Amino acid sequence: MASQSEVIDRLRATFRSGVTFPEPFRMTQLQNLLSLVEENEQLIQDALHKDLHKPKFESVLSEIQITLNDLYFAMENLRTWMQPEYNIGKNLATRMDDCFIRREPLGVVLIIGAWNYPLHLILLPLVAAIAAGNCAILKPSEICQATEQLLAELIPKYLSQDCYAVLCGGAEDTKSLLKNKFDHIFYTGSQVVARSILLAAAPHLTPVTLELGGKSPCFIYGHIDIHKAAKRLCWSKFFNTGQSCVAPDYVLCTTQTRDALLPALRETLRTFYGPDPGASLDMGRIVTPRHWRRLMDMLEKSKGKVVIGGESREEDRYIAPTVLVDVQESDALMQEEIFGPILPILTIESLEEGIDYINRQEKPLALYVFSDETSVVTTVLNNTSSGGFCGNDGIVHMALPGLPFGGVGASGMGSYHGRWGFETFSHRRGCMNRSWLLERVNVLRYPPYSDYNLGWLRWATTFKKNSWGGCSVM
Repeated sequence: MASQSEVIDRLRATFRSGVTFPEPFRMTQLQNLLSLVEENEQLIQDALHKDLHKPKFESVLSEIQITLNDLYFAMENLRTWMQPEYNIGKNLATRMDDCFIRREPLGVVLIIGAWNYPLHLILLPLVAAIAAGNCAILKPSEICQATEQLLAELIPKYLSQDCYAVLCGGAEDTKSLLKNKFDHIFYTGSQVVARSILLAAAPHLTPVTLELGGKSPCFIYGHIDIHKAAKRLCWSKFFNTGQSCVAPDYVLCTTQTRDALLPALRETLRTFYGPDPGASLDMGRIVTPRHWRRLMDMLEKSKGKVVIGGESREEDRYIAPTVLVDVQESDALMQEEIFGPILPILTIESLEEGIDYINRQEKPLALYVFSDETSVVTTVLNNTSSGGFCGNDGIVHMALPGLPFGGVGASGMGSYHGRWGFETFSHRRGCMNRSWLLERVNVLRYPPYSDYNLGWLRWATTFKKNSWGGCSVM
């Protein structure tokens, strides 16, 4: 088996040969990746069920179809994305010049995936890296071993082995990998590990994209159809057993709304998962015993009151969908992202108080507002900051390839999906091919300098509208 450095050297030699640059090569690799997913759908479902007890419905929707959609979108738009951009502002001094922006591949990139969506969180960045013309090394999460091994088996069968490689291993292997120089690092995971990624990237001045998480609020306020809200909240919170970086982490609402919401949540959960969610085929499991114990520890330390759920089984890592009330800002459940099927409800008395609470916290990866009143949704949108925003639903915004997906502040840096991923893995190279015409303007910049020439040169290079009888964009 080749060493990490040997694999990186092989990919770098391939990149320098220019083989990944042409559009036909990129399109072929994207088509091959599409075939990988389509032809191995059952194997993918089996691996996801083994790792996370994911039901088929969730595996198809959140792992397979989201990857296919991003591939379809990239393949349909690749030629347009690769075209030079000529809509560049010019002045009189450059009006005869050829000015444009080229999107060029960065080189050899490293993509580090996460365990909660072990397929799509490694393949969606790969789609972007391929579309942008890069070579890529994939480091799947070792926590989901079945999916990790499946990727290690399938990627070399479908994609060019000289351009793309899968490296498996644990935390120490990742640390060793990060000692190498890459042209970009794309990481999905926790804030703790993200700090170590940044430290490892710093000596090489490697740019980094960090897709993290945080405590994404669901703010329910004003007039609302409480039963519809309960269904959308339960689905987005307990999808993938709450192990989603964009899952609603907690609810903010008035006492009156809370009292109306609780019976609707009980009814909805019974409809979704039956009287015993632990026996439902549609309820997944916590990924490892260590993650299960972390969640149970948070729940035991909480001063909140469990009003729905609370049951658990360590032997199969089960935690029932659980809702708590009387939760304070200082509660154990509010100190870090929950990342499990536990939903605290905090009460506020006004729209302004809710907005103030959100703004006191770190900027979340997503922010959800449920309200029939457009003014409420707009007010929250205009007075908060988050990686993404969705009114009257949860998590579905991340499935649209036309929207950028990424965090802000502590929830991450950079974005991807669709065109935004292509841009992340591209260098925007500003280019100018100068004409030999208008030399009478150019001589104004040559020594010996004079105030007279300076005055004319300032006029010729200004972008003030109509300063020389034209428009600043040509």
